[in-house]
Amino acid sequence: MARQQAGGTGPDPVAGARTAFASALRRAITDSGLSLDRIQARLRARGTAVSVTALSYWQSGKRQPERAGSLAAVRVLEEILDVPAGALLGLLPPPRPRGASRRDRAGEEPLTFTREVLQPLLDRVGAPDALDQLHQLKLVGLHDRCVIAADGGQREVTSRAVFQAAADGQDRWLLVYAQGDEAPVPALHPVRNCRTGRVEVDEEHGILVAELLFEHPLARGETHLIEYTLANSGPPYPQCRATHYREFRRSVREYLLEVRFDPEAVPSRCWQYSRAADGTSARRGLRLDSSHSVHAVALDFGPGIFGIDWDA
Repeated sequence: MARQQAGGTGPDPVAGARTAFASALRRAITDSGLSLDRIQARLRARGTAVSVTALSYWQSGKRQPERAGSLAAVRVLEEILDVPAGALLGLLPPPRPRGASRRDRAGEEPLTFTREVLQPLLDRVGAPDALDQLHQLKLVGLHDRCVIAADGGQREVTSRAVFQAAADGQDRWLLVYAQGDEAPVPALHPVRNCRTGRVEVDEEHGILVAELLFEHPLARGETHLIEYTLANSGPPYPQCRATHYREFRRSVREYLLEVRFDPEAVPSRCWQYSRAADGTSARRGLRLDSSHSVHAVALDFGPGIFGIDWDA
């Protein structure tokens, strides 16, 4: 691979380093005689959660470890694959720039479901026009409860949503959820007043798209409440970069976000943050209650991002 540079054409050093890492990892895996499933199991036994898909992408060169948790996993991989310390890490190029530091932004970098990534998933669940059609189901209220495990990873998120139909016949809601870079996509469990329809997963981007089917079609003006849980396997549980947030593409009347911490993972400080579509941002401190939880409420919010972050 090459890219145009001032004064002529030359090799891309970042791409070359990525290829060198992938080749070395692939060779080390082959020499070890271990399958990706066995490597994942050994990583998990040492307190490191990496999906088989991520391992496959790393050794093929489709993706590279960049975040702190992924780099820590590579250090453990070096031990498991019996290669010298730094033999793999030393081949990685510098991480790609990701903008300002987390404290300078309204939370982590925005969650953006691009059409290029989403469209194939939408096609497969039978909703190819979901990004363009006029939505006839209004999200009136939403409550997310995020549970943080003792190892600081995300155990589960339970969501309770209330909808109001703007037209007759509304019978489902399309859930789009992004887990993150290398962690496996969580399991979806309907809890109340809904069942799972078609489900599609993009392991490369960590995105889940699923239909949540209502018990009956709604009449115009009728409201409906559903509840569902997204549960991660563990321990170890996927690391969540000390933040949990929602991106709203349309306004919501009320959003309640609650984060509950295991007594072994109580943070020293917590904040709520928001960033509106016009770039306006806000941030303020939160106080932990006696159950090791914090919560934040957004009223008539959106489009934009609203979340809670903390010092791990």
